[in-house]
Amino acid sequence: MNQLQLFLPCAAGVEDYLAPEVLRITGLPPGCITKQRGGVAVRTSFSQAMLLNLYSRLAQRVLVLLSYTEYRSEQDLYRAASEVTWERWFTPRESIKVEITAQHSPLNSLNFAALKIKDAVCDRFRTVASGVRPDVNTQWPDARIYAHLTTDSCSLYIDTSGEPLFKRGWREDKGDAPLKETLAAAMIAASGWLDGEGDLQPLYDPCCGSGTILIEAAQMACNMPAGGQRRFAFEKYLPFRKADWDAMKMEASDAVAMPDVGQKPIIFGSDVAHRMVDFAQRNAERAGVAGVIEFRGGDALQRLPPVDVSQTGGGVMILNPPYGERIEVAGVAGAGRMPRKPLHAKSTASPYSERARSYEDDSDSAVDSGEQQGRFGARELPQMDNGGDFFSQLATHWKKNYPGWTAWMLTPDLKLPGKMRLKESRRVPMWNGPIECRLFRFDMVTGSARERSAKPAP
Repeated sequence: MNQLQLFLPCAAGVEDYLAPEVLRITGLPPGCITKQRGGVAVRTSFSQAMLLNLYSRLAQRVLVLLSYTEYRSEQDLYRAASEVTWERWFTPRESIKVEITAQHSPLNSLNFAALKIKDAVCDRFRTVASGVRPDVNTQWPDARIYAHLTTDSCSLYIDTSGEPLFKRGWREDKGDAPLKETLAAAMIAASGWLDGEGDLQPLYDPCCGSGTILIEAAQMACNMPAGGQRRFAFEKYLPFRKADWDAMKMEASDAVAMPDVGQKPIIFGSDVAHRMVDFAQRNAERAGVAGVIEFRGGDALQRLPPVDVSQTGGGVMILNPPYGERIEVAGVAGAGRMPRKPLHAKSTASPYSERARSYEDDSDSAVDSGEQQGRFGARELPQMDNGGDFFSQLATHWKKNYPGWTAWMLTPDLKLPGKMRLKESRRVPMWNGPIECRLFRFDMVTGSARERSAKPAP
């Protein structure tokens, strides 16, 4: 188990951030990894696979490649699966599930292809285990087997993660809108908030929902492992050694660096729905970072900066505002309007996006339609189909009150900078599930808004 070929799938657009994370976790030289569409491949050991599960914030899973063959028919898939030494990984007492994805496969039925692979695994165990075969469990299997088909090749993997890695183990309170923890971590990585030297700049999410972005940022700042509060599939596999795993977790726990008692927080969040603020607070407590984040209620169109950044060299905002398939948007501009048809974003898929949709559920903040408090806020009623009034007013609010801040906003609207009348300084392609998005960076230059307002009108 010292030379395994691993594949770590990730959301499209995150490969450039996952690759250096893998190097940082494993300590391997750059030549050991290969960036591919929708993930990163790395040749390393079973021990390193455990480390990647424990620490990776960007990967969706950690898969071990066990077979790569050419095929033309379902019988070729059966033959390939029959030649894999599954008995090195688990016993017939463990239940299995086979999942299959394809990219331009000539086969007529992927379900039948998955059935042939399952039959091959069971038949091999009947041969090597005196007639005993593993059971199939489609909901909570002990061992997940993945097959990925192209036009002429079949890759067979065994999953070491179990549940997808975005399930950190601390989330219980959530809303209806999708923002996975892996995507939140990718937004933070793209912003470079943790990359600088010296003290961290203040971080603020004015549409924090149930706190996903801020909790990820707080755990990263405190050097907490992403998977420190959950279990993994590899704990039931034959190569697993509990003593090694306990030592890894102990080392990770010893490396956690919490701020001193009484130190003022530098991570802030607010949301117009006070119910979501309560959710975020409880999630932060379970994640062990409640003392690192300050949550408050408030409309994004009215909330002033949580801290003066004139002495810190600036502040960073990272937000995933409600949109289209997520949640319709509006600030106070939406008061008194009825909801209209939401914006529908263009969707497509990478080779692993279908797989991701099959096993990842959605999580993050939700509409709190019962909390109207005399007006509507950023997560309730829209002014117009594309939220244009909300975003233009948000930009005006930022230019007036947030000089010195840098805002990173994830949105599927590629024309959003024009609607906000802001010039982005950077745009990073990312996918929120099946939704193609851009992470825009906007720099709020000190004094620019005031200087423009001071000029006499023509």
